Amino acid sequence: MGGKYRITGDKYPRMRPHRRRGRLVVVVVACGAVLGVAGWGTLQLIDVFTGGGGTATAAGTGCSTKATKASPAASASAAVAGAAPKPAQITVNVFNATTRSGLAKTTADELKKRGFKIGEVGNATKQYDKKVAGTGILLGPAASLNTSLPVLATQLTTAERRTDAARAGTALDLIIGNQFNGLTSPTASVKALSALAAPQPTATTKKGC
Repeated sequence: MGGKYRITGDKYPRMRPHRRRGRLVVVVVACGAVLGVAGWGTLQLIDVFTGGGGTATAAGTGCSTKATKASPAASASAAVAGAAPKPAQITVNVFNATTRSGLAKTTADELKKRGFKIGEVGNATKQYDKKVAGTGILLGPAASLNTSLPVLATQLTTAERRTDAARAGTALDLIIGNQFNGLTSPTASVKALSALAAPQPTATTKKGC
């Protein structure tokens, strides 16, 4: 400009952005951070009260589904319960692998009282004679693993279970070992049999809205 209002010198006025705009940006960022933290906290509370990551929302329904898995032990019991025969359907051979005489006969007689069929009774073969350190061995064909073998195991719960894929027939062997002091008590055996026969819980899916 000229005349009276002419500007002289090398300094010129500078245009600065309005300070209020900067404050507005700071306020918007702060509000976003607060909302984010509040949302995260809400999700954490939902996880605490609903059981965490096992929950999924069904699309378009607004309902949640939660899968519950059965334990391995329960799954095995369920498999046995579905095919477990009764003691009267199981033939048991009783063999004595100890140096104590008469154990095979007395054990066979007790198993007969408990409803099992009795096959051979006598001394164990050389493969097992005086070689069974525990209370006993329950031996059967491969197909007996989840059927008749668990049923016989209720009568001597501390015995080792074995299967032989080459074994023919369905009969089981109870081979008495050095630590044998008698069969499991009748009360405990009946309870164990009842547990095998009882229906077991399986994996289920829970839904909630």
